[in-house]
Amino acid sequence: MPAFRPRHLGALAAAVALTVTGPATAASAATDAAALREVLFVGNNWDGTADVLKSSGDLAKIGRINVIPDKDARMAEINADPIKWIYFMAIRNSVGEGHDQFVDDMYSTPDGKSVVVSRPSFADVVSINLSTGAINWRFPVSGYRSDHMAVSPDGLRVAVSASTANTVHVLDINTGKQLGSFATGDKPHENIFTKDGKYIYNMAIGDVNTDSDAPWLDWTKGDRHITVVDATTYKQVKIIDMRDKLDAIGLTDYSDAVRPAVFSPDESKLYFQVSFFNGFFEYDIATDRITRTKTLPKNPATSDDRTTMVNDSRHHGISMSPDGSKLCIAGTMDDYATVVNRTTLQEGPLVTASKPYWATVSGDGKSCVISESGADQVTAIDFTTGLKTVSVPVGDHPQRVRLGHVGADWTSPAS
Repeated sequence: MPAFRPRHLGALAAAVALTVTGPATAASAATDAAALREVLFVGNNWDGTADVLKSSGDLAKIGRINVIPDKDARMAEINADPIKWIYFMAIRNSVGEGHDQFVDDMYSTPDGKSVVVSRPSFADVVSINLSTGAINWRFPVSGYRSDHMAVSPDGLRVAVSASTANTVHVLDINTGKQLGSFATGDKPHENIFTKDGKYIYNMAIGDVNTDSDAPWLDWTKGDRHITVVDATTYKQVKIIDMRDKLDAIGLTDYSDAVRPAVFSPDESKLYFQVSFFNGFFEYDIATDRITRTKTLPKNPATSDDRTTMVNDSRHHGISMSPDGSKLCIAGTMDDYATVVNRTTLQEGPLVTASKPYWATVSGDGKSCVISESGADQVTAIDFTTGLKTVSVPVGDHPQRVRLGHVGADWTSPAS
């Protein structure tokens, strides 16, 4: 995925400053960059907290943030509005698996002073001051649930899916002001900015919390497609529908709900997972077709009953090594993760993991980092050997893991 890499911000800021105002400002930007520390933010969905870890090596815990400091106020609003209360309870009892969803996604601001968090059960996005723990701004999304986010390569804009409104909002990361929005398919999910910042890809996954999971009932899941928009005007550029691509290679019974996805470094290929499938696909952007299919091993202990797969996601989580040579796959319902050679598509060792639900890349690029939502820990897997190197305990039900920045001497805000 051509995701925002926060550690490049210092160099980018220095280059821009030199161009605009000369060496004095460039020196100041370099000083500011030196005052930042790269970290991993781990969103503990059911806790309403985010753990902050070292970005590489032993992933040692640095601190923790409460991302729902305004919980009492939000619950008062929900309890006073019957419609909001109905949706709140529906989220708890469906996609939340009996729990409230307090943090889905998060990104730090370029200056490392705040973290921006999407909170599904509260249907909003908030910016939290990393020094004080207070909320800087709050943006209620359209509808009744917020979901996955993405940040632009320059770190200044954040895109968030409003899953019940079939809309993506694009916000100024520092002020929370909406800069634009665009329509999507049913239940927008993953968002990806291209690395040049020109386009946003949004993946709509349809209804994943129903039991109409048999292939012949696939039509009940809704309109699922990738929406590509211009990241300046937020106008639609094209629609990519994987239904006809899957049908063309004889996979008519496979879901076309694109889940996590990642681009190759040159963005010529998109690797993506779909609902119910233990594996992934390679899609060629130029020719508009699926070029390769990789089926990964099934865990004999995992039921093939589609209704038992959490939110339809048999495998949910995919990342790529910085050089593009390896993919890392979270085999969610099969309780493992594995590193796959991108040339041969041969998987490495199956690393046992408890309901891994996300995969990202460590700050030094040497490891894949997965969230084990079933074990309340994150685990690093070496891209070279495919073996586990370390696991670190975090809060209740970790999901999204993102690279970001805090101040060099940062400690957790006071409770």
